[in-house]
Amino acid sequence: MSATHPVALDDVDRRLLAALVEDGRISVNELATRASVSRATAYSRFERLRRSGVLRGFHADLDPVAIGQPIAAIVLVDVNQGDWPRLRAELVQLPGVQWLALTSGTFDFLLLVRAADMQSLRDLVLLRLQAMKAVRSTQTIFVMDEQHRPPFLDALSEA
Repeated sequence: MSATHPVALDDVDRRLLAALVEDGRISVNELATRASVSRATAYSRFERLRRSGVLRGFHADLDPVAIGQPIAAIVLVDVNQGDWPRLRAELVQLPGVQWLALTSGTFDFLLLVRAADMQSLRDLVLLRLQAMKAVRSTQTIFVMDEQHRPPFLDALSEA
């Protein structure tokens, strides 16, 4: 389930979410302790946040190098305007596409692509993407280094 509108969050919700962002595998007992609420409150709030779509799921954070995907690139894609809804579904299914965004400006899509080697990335861009009739042009930007921070920390610290 996805939230269709912003959900009102109070300080307890924000503390619960901040603890979950830090460690999604935390027990309800530990979640209650970190948020300074009872176990029953932590559990009921957790369930409400899940049902409302604020909590969309829990995922493993994999190291791309450790799983054989050391090459990262941002690929910008310009498409024929009428084709973007259909093309979006195709693009996100391409091998190595980790993330896709529909954007404004010169390019219509931004893709974060991971690959095992330069040949795999080349094949994706030159053979797969450029072969799509709706794709007008692409631009590839190599990711030289990455820094990650837990998502939405700033929003969770707002009062």
